[in-house]
Amino acid sequence: MKRYEALASDIEASIRNGTLKTGDRLPSVRHTGSSRGVSASTVFQAYYLLEARGLVRARDRSGYYVAGGGLRDAPPETTLTSRPAEGPRALEVSDQVFDILEASMSRQVVPFGSAFPSPLLFPLARLGQFMAASAKSLDPWRTVDDLTPGSAALRRQIALRYLADGLPVPAEEIVVTNGALEALNLCLSAVTRPGDAVIVESPTFYAALQALERMGLRAIEVPTHPGEGIDLDALAQAIAAHQPTACWLMTTFQNPLGSLMPDAKKKALVELLARHELPLIEDDVYAELYFGERRPPPAKAFDTQGLVLHCSSFSKSLAPGYRIGWASAGRFARKVARQKLTTTLSTSVPAQLALADYLEKGGFDKHLRKLRQTLAMQQATFAQAVGHYFPAGTRATRPLGGYFLWVELPPQVNALEIHRLALERGISVAPGPIFSATRAFANCLRLNYGHAWDAHSEQALQTLGRLVADAA
Repeated sequence: MKRYEALASDIEASIRNGTLKTGDRLPSVRHTGSSRGVSASTVFQAYYLLEARGLVRARDRSGYYVAGGGLRDAPPETTLTSRPAEGPRALEVSDQVFDILEASMSRQVVPFGSAFPSPLLFPLARLGQFMAASAKSLDPWRTVDDLTPGSAALRRQIALRYLADGLPVPAEEIVVTNGALEALNLCLSAVTRPGDAVIVESPTFYAALQALERMGLRAIEVPTHPGEGIDLDALAQAIAAHQPTACWLMTTFQNPLGSLMPDAKKKALVELLARHELPLIEDDVYAELYFGERRPPPAKAFDTQGLVLHCSSFSKSLAPGYRIGWASAGRFARKVARQKLTTTLSTSVPAQLALADYLEKGGFDKHLRKLRQTLAMQQATFAQAVGHYFPAGTRATRPLGGYFLWVELPPQVNALEIHRLALERGISVAPGPIFSATRAFANCLRLNYGHAWDAHSEQALQTLGRLVADAA
């Protein structure tokens, strides 16, 4: 346990045993730091964690106070590693995924099943100013310069962010794409051929399954832990038994579980794949949404062979709707660029230039700090509400970032039926079977806490809990 976590744990225990009561002021940062022998930043991190858990609230120019009504318990954590069927399998998942997603695409529906956080969390008006300026002053030759790899200015800004995290990625290796999904699909097509087998997590992001299905590839589902990600022993066995061509994994805040592979495990993963010359397509779109002290390094940070094709975007962290992503594809960068050239050719030039200007002006990190704090607080409130409104036997993950909870319902509950009943009441959920090649996880839901928590959303979650309780 880190120092700030130990401090937060001690304060939480004092709140729960009544030593600190609702409305009590926490000791000042200076006093706590002095008495515990820790830095002010450690105290702030502890108070921030308690705030994220809904136990304390900050008051302007006054300090931190014990919050009222924030002591409901979250459900027990989901801790069991999945057990998917062994071996490669052909896929038929797209129709079900499309049916479920299309039914949820309405502003009137409570978006617990959405794949996106609230658009109100992003500085879209500020970005619009940069977009207008970039379009107004656009040099006509910029529309053809760096046509396929993308704006040199934006690739430089992305490379600088890699460098800040200790990854010396050259800008020439980066290909700008129409969102991360295009980057992932380009990388997949660059390293596979129809009929190949690709390793995925279990459960996995449904778009990965759809991509494999569309390209005529087979999926090998590997057991995955809800806290620490894919099982490396099972992965090694799958590689030996089935000779896959590539892996598509999310090592940081995996969708739908929210799992985060520890740094040492990421390193071991990369070393294992390197021994087999096996490319890793790393989907890393949520890494900026961490709740701890630092951004978790991607698996690419441990890559010395150029086998990790790292994909990300600004859609989840800054600019939803702008559809700006990228791939840093290592030894496969040229193949990915050629795939881009023969498919969509280019990505919106004004949007690229607007984001490059925004990143250069230094507003991104300030925005991210606010976004992370908001999501952390909403997770705590949402998890506590699930614990309060859902029946006994419910379990849920507690991710250290992102905006999804993976909720395991009592065994007899049918998540697809809950989806249908909830939608009739104007509530969307993402049922577990769409995250599996075999339609497993029949009693699981992925719930989105990335939208504002208010009386309307709490009433919707209460209704959802009642539906689950009636089915249990």
